[in-house]
Amino acid sequence: MADDKGPSVESLLEEARLAAVMPSPEERLRLRTAAKLSRTQVAQACGVGRQTVANWEAGTSEPAPPARLAYLRLLEGLAQLHPAPAEAPEAPAAPVPAAAVAPVFAEAYSAFGPDGLVVQGEMAPCLRCGAPTPYKATDGRSLHPGGFCPAPAATPVSASPPAAAPATEPAAGAPAAAVPAPTTSASSAPAPGPDSSPAALAARNAQRHQSQRRARSAARAQADTEQLIVRAVRTELDKAEGDADAATAALIKRAIPDVMALFDETRVNARYDYTAYPALPDILHKPKKGDPDLIWEARPNWRHPDHRRHPDGPLHVTALDVNAAYLSAMKTWLPIGKLEHSTDGTHDRKRAGVHLITPPPWDHRDLPNPLGDRDEPGPLWVTESTLRLLLRLAGPKYRLLDEPPHIHESWTSGATENFLDALRVLLAGARTKAIEAGDDVTEAYVKAMYAKFVSTLGESVHNREIMRPDWMHLVRSQAFANLWNRAYKAHQAGLTVISVMGTDELHVAGDWRPVFPEGRGLGEMKVKTDRDGEPVIYTVTAPDGAR
Repeated sequence: MADDKGPSVESLLEEARLAAVMPSPEERLRLRTAAKLSRTQVAQACGVGRQTVANWEAGTSEPAPPARLAYLRLLEGLAQLHPAPAEAPEAPAAPVPAAAVAPVFAEAYSAFGPDGLVVQGEMAPCLRCGAPTPYKATDGRSLHPGGFCPAPAATPVSASPPAAAPATEPAAGAPAAAVPAPTTSASSAPAPGPDSSPAALAARNAQRHQSQRRARSAARAQADTEQLIVRAVRTELDKAEGDADAATAALIKRAIPDVMALFDETRVNARYDYTAYPALPDILHKPKKGDPDLIWEARPNWRHPDHRRHPDGPLHVTALDVNAAYLSAMKTWLPIGKLEHSTDGTHDRKRAGVHLITPPPWDHRDLPNPLGDRDEPGPLWVTESTLRLLLRLAGPKYRLLDEPPHIHESWTSGATENFLDALRVLLAGARTKAIEAGDDVTEAYVKAMYAKFVSTLGESVHNREIMRPDWMHLVRSQAFANLWNRAYKAHQAGLTVISVMGTDELHVAGDWRPVFPEGRGLGEMKVKTDRDGEPVIYTVTAPDGAR
């Protein structure tokens, strides 16, 4: 009789039955994404953390009691709802004799589950992975049971013949049918082509099928994820009975968990999981609550020294607004590994992080300092985005700095510019569609998602899903660097730059439309408006006595 507090015999037997056909990590991932479930949802159902589910799907750990039974039940139910699609090989392969299979493979599949979905028969390539299997579905298709397909390297069929062996002699233990008959003499034989043994064919088929599955999965995930935004807006509009203001307020309130769910979905096929972040150096943590960050983001707050009375005045100034500045800045170099400390003073473009530098002086009156308005002299910590901008300005293309900044020390790791790109593209697409449709509710919802995503990447009590203050500083400083680049472009085109402020505000005098495309799309500029909706346009006068 089972202990009242312990598992029953029936539950143990059920767990053993399900564990016997545990799907592979790849199949676990496929089942979850096919059901449009997030890792967070699965984690809550199984009573574990989100990272634990990610580890199960990556194969770095296996489910263990007490969460295993719940996870196995979930996988069994999902497998019935979303059976794996059969993928026919491009060319039919001849059945492989059972004797040709390595003993370790035969032992691994000498038994199959009691679910009745597979029967034992003649060896043939699995339609999922191409590796030989003695099991077939009830409709006759060759399939591994439970979706558990072995890696191609673990299923050798025959050994390749040694280079020095005669062409007519098969390798020891290989079936005669696996070695083609010679057609030319050894001296005139052409260079050997790709290995055509069943094992090599299975490996190539598995690799090709995996690439095809990933491509299809990415396309499905993109379409499905876009629908999450549409459904959220429709749900809140229904709750608010069509009241757009009430629905918008509700959507903005749920923007943080919603954008994290979208981010989760864009990462389903990614190698690097964003919750597996390493420990960060002290400089990336606030010393105390309310204290300023130790990283200088180079936020601009600049006005031309003659912004009230300009020698070239009177000047008619237009305040321009950059569209979705933080959304565009999500394409930036982000460190994805453990930050490592270095003091060699060099910069590696394949790495990213934060750097302690001494910047060279800025001697250009008509352009803002790319470091922003900084009163204190001496070394300061900057992000990768700021450092790369300074290095460009010291290079031969710009020559705006007499020398590059001096790097004292750095905390960096291997980096990528595309880590947030899938989320950026998704939100940008939804924003564009909303603007084209005149859908103010969806536009405000999307804006809240990307703005709050960036602002809560760091140590925020409003977002428990992620804590990467280094990424927050990098994205924000990239937005400031992008704004500086626009100011420089305006200056080069002959416009007079009067003011550069915040993340998105650029005041220029002159005809700006030939320089910047006008509109509300990414990469376009629009005239800034005041609280009353009036365009911000003003005049800078000439000094007294100026002609």
